[in-house]
Amino acid sequence: MPDQPTLGRRVAAFCGANGYQDRAAIGGLVKDAINALGLPDDYVRAGDRVVLKPNWVKEHDERRPGSSSWEHVVTHPDVIESVARWVAPFLQGSGSVTVCDAPQTDSSFARIREYCSLDAMIERLRQHFPGVRFELLDLRPEEWHALDGVTVSKTSLPGDPLGSTLVRLDGASEFVGYGGLGRLYGASFDMAETNAHHAGSSHQYMLCRTPMEADVFINLPKLKTHKKVGITCALKNLVGINANKNWLPHHTEGSPEVGGDQFPAATVKSRLEQSWMGAAKRWLKDSPGLSRLFVPLKKMGRLYFGDTQSVVRSGNWHGNDTCWRMVLDLNKALFFFGGDGASRKNPVRYLAVVDGIIGGEGNGPMSPDPVLSGAILAGTHPASVDCVAAEIMGFDWRRIRLLKGAFELQQLNLTQFAPEEIRVVSNNPSWNGPLERLTNPFHFKPHFGWSGAIERQTKMVVA
Repeated sequence: MPDQPTLGRRVAAFCGANGYQDRAAIGGLVKDAINALGLPDDYVRAGDRVVLKPNWVKEHDERRPGSSSWEHVVTHPDVIESVARWVAPFLQGSGSVTVCDAPQTDSSFARIREYCSLDAMIERLRQHFPGVRFELLDLRPEEWHALDGVTVSKTSLPGDPLGSTLVRLDGASEFVGYGGLGRLYGASFDMAETNAHHAGSSHQYMLCRTPMEADVFINLPKLKTHKKVGITCALKNLVGINANKNWLPHHTEGSPEVGGDQFPAATVKSRLEQSWMGAAKRWLKDSPGLSRLFVPLKKMGRLYFGDTQSVVRSGNWHGNDTCWRMVLDLNKALFFFGGDGASRKNPVRYLAVVDGIIGGEGNGPMSPDPVLSGAILAGTHPASVDCVAAEIMGFDWRRIRLLKGAFELQQLNLTQFAPEEIRVVSNNPSWNGPLERLTNPFHFKPHFGWSGAIERQTKMVVA
């Protein structure tokens, strides 16, 4: 991160909210956490373009569709509104606040805004802060419609009104020299598209221009586990600024014996699944309408190969060596490149505020179980925030490739400090102080593909 301030090492972790019943209490907790960072008075300035980036991955828990099962899955609107109310006075009646995300392609943005009452939130903000332009955007260029997890049709959407930004990381990408090139799997059946943008020393990403052109980028992730990278917090939340998610490698086909991470081992079933299901996906990749034919095949495959809720596949385990590279690449793109795709002339002012009031454990990010953690985290560096988040969840950040990798970057190093320098400011005495001395964490259950691989070991703290 260019000209990184010392405060990037400081993370606020405040707890006390008992659910989302009291909007004022949440607002107070958010303000306390941000104020504890000691930000400069001009961190947000009059006329700034401010982007608030929540985690709106899905409109509900995949296992329990409906309007009553989203609070542990997405960033709560009360947290979003609290941050917007902190920001708005600094803009002095000018500038803009854009609340935006590119949710999972098969999510319904209409239901997200309905369940979360987003239009009412935006209207309240407009009334209370006249002169500031508040906008709500779905950044996706299209929405996919799925039947039993199979995409059967697509609807074109307006996408980002400012368009997209092509970022060429090339030799600075974490995929340079990676042995899985040519076998990368992205967000859809079209592997050829994914691998066309990640080959040799050519590595490209198509990002939405509104977040890339922000003067102030405020990341609003949810405190959850994640099946491909361990936890989803500030670093991982940048997946939602993409204009084409199929450019994002999620796993590498095959098992470790052949340099892949799709499956943890090359069993008879995994080889058959890769061969048969892979062939079906390639056949249907350009024909969403014909994909309906894949639905009964997938159901039969589930009976033989096992359900994804209980069987590790698609890189959903601690051996995934692909997804963390993509996540770090996206953070390099935000911190080092501007909306025109060229190197930034002025560093983006960055802030992360994590919604941990009700977190998610287990099969995250789309089917987690709720954890009443009552916490808000804040910081100005995503790696610092995520290391603290991991430890508070009960995980050892050193055992998570994404976080360990954030401190080993050789090109475009956005983490120019040692993890030992991270300091936690908290109203909980057990958390206050150096990261390595944090005690009494929560005990989030990891995704089953990560069980036994990332949990914290009991630590003896010497006074």
